[in-house]
Amino acid sequence: MRSYLTWTTGTICIFAVAVTGCSTQTGSTPSYAPYVSATEASATDSAGSPQTYNLAFVISDGSDCTPRWNGTEAIGDSSVKSRIAGLKQDGATVRVSFGGASGKELAATCDSASALAAAYAGALDAAGSAQADFDIEGAQLTDGASVALRSKAIARLQKERPGLKVSFTLPVMPSGLDADGLALLESANTYDVQVSTVNLMTMNYGESYTGDMGDYALTSAKAAHTQLKKVFGLSEAGAWRGMALTSMIGVNDVDGETFTLSDAAQVRTFAEEKEIAWVSMWSAFRDQQCEDFDSASGDAATDCSGVSQSSGAFAKAFAG
Repeated sequence: MRSYLTWTTGTICIFAVAVTGCSTQTGSTPSYAPYVSATEASATDSAGSPQTYNLAFVISDGSDCTPRWNGTEAIGDSSVKSRIAGLKQDGATVRVSFGGASGKELAATCDSASALAAAYAGALDAAGSAQADFDIEGAQLTDGASVALRSKAIARLQKERPGLKVSFTLPVMPSGLDADGLALLESANTYDVQVSTVNLMTMNYGESYTGDMGDYALTSAKAAHTQLKKVFGLSEAGAWRGMALTSMIGVNDVDGETFTLSDAAQVRTFAEEKEIAWVSMWSAFRDQQCEDFDSASGDAATDCSGVSQSSGAFAKAFAG
């Protein structure tokens, strides 16, 4: 089923790609929703006062259909539940992110749509969340069988939980989404998945891209915008409001790619102009200067940005 934008008096209602269900025509301010570790707290988690936290990541334990945080921690782990409660205490919501760059997404190990839907449901219930993000990249994105199984499972879960909001987080290039990313969205259409947001990973473009990372993020968004209009049958405004942007702050995983605080401010301004759904970053726990800061090292660290900054500076830039 394709999605179409329906105009009603005073509101915009988007079906199948719905940023917030119905929103006023006067527009909305992009929310700030960083990726955080589900298992370990960071001093920079709350910087920028996030409206939503993306909890990274729920994946398979590697052998069966059991969902685990990072593939190791039980979804009902008491320390994780306590951490999630802490993130919510000031009114923020949490979005459970399934997948990521490492390990096996559950669709690769579950053998049926019903089992996969149950695994997703278990993780959502453990986190007390009605928002599911599917970060699909690498081999998981090119596996047609798991893509179809995931679409079936999500559609099944949404029938059981009509209020479930679903986002897909996909790699992007300055030329837009690649064929595999578009095929995943077409699969979602085929199985009647109601997609709230397509979140673009504006990062790690490759050695052929040596320009400004802020400019590349905007160029990627504009190219994907054209694609989303076509895939989901949306208007100009609807396609922007069905988009989110996630940048890897500081030094990226590709040599020569460094996303600066100026780039973050540029992305925030663009998101406000286009009324993009939300902006995010990988990740809150990297939003601090490395203790042994060396701008010439060129390697992406897991717990700091690799650039000169004050703690939480990227969060503040993205939050606006």
